[in-house]
Amino acid sequence: MSNVTEATCRINEIFYSLQGESTWAGERCVFVRLTGCPLRCAYCDTEYAFREGETMMIANIVKEIERVGKGCDLVEITGGEPLVQKNVHTLIDQLLEMGKTILIETSGACDISVCDPRVIRIMDIKTPASGESHRNDWNNIDHLTKQDEVKFVICNRADYDWSKNVIDKYDLSLRVKSVLVSAAGEMAPGQEVEGVAGMNVRDLTDWVLEDHLPVKLQVQLHKIIWDPAMRGV
Repeated sequence: MSNVTEATCRINEIFYSLQGESTWAGERCVFVRLTGCPLRCAYCDTEYAFREGETMMIANIVKEIERVGKGCDLVEITGGEPLVQKNVHTLIDQLLEMGKTILIETSGACDISVCDPRVIRIMDIKTPASGESHRNDWNNIDHLTKQDEVKFVICNRADYDWSKNVIDKYDLSLRVKSVLVSAAGEMAPGQEVEGVAGMNVRDLTDWVLEDHLPVKLQVQLHKIIWDPAMRGV
């Protein structure tokens, strides 16, 4: 583990907002978005985090979290893909020592077993239409606990059927606190991502109800409250 007085992370943005997804939706939260991601999901809405950011000392990151959050005890570490920066664990240790509740938004492509067991992991399982389903590390399933959550972003009926099979095969609803499904929003092609047409959330709702699927349907609350293209919310 890096010495906290010397450790740095490359940070894209730190902001205070409402949690927009997961079972924590609606809670006040400080978000720490790290720079960099090895995946290029077709529906990615944070392409700006692939490269933009500045290197910050851990101590200064903690100070900024406290400044913008004014004592808010819920912190989400996100990206990009936060687990590609090894010093993220030093940051997490500092925040846990302060009594913060830590959520980490991570892809299924990274080893989640490296996380402190007190961290609540919200793990994507990449669907075929993401273009990155071949990157899923299925060993992660064995590391999930009842405090963790799993998320599927659904782009079409084939994605839904694939996700349903994964949920059933691994008994995901029994392994984690919640299995989350969401309809992919329309995303134009970017410089490094393919983009997707998006899908109707009503269709996804109908499929879930027809199949009695043991999941929680979610929408991106922050994109309803604010402009979907707005950063820092």
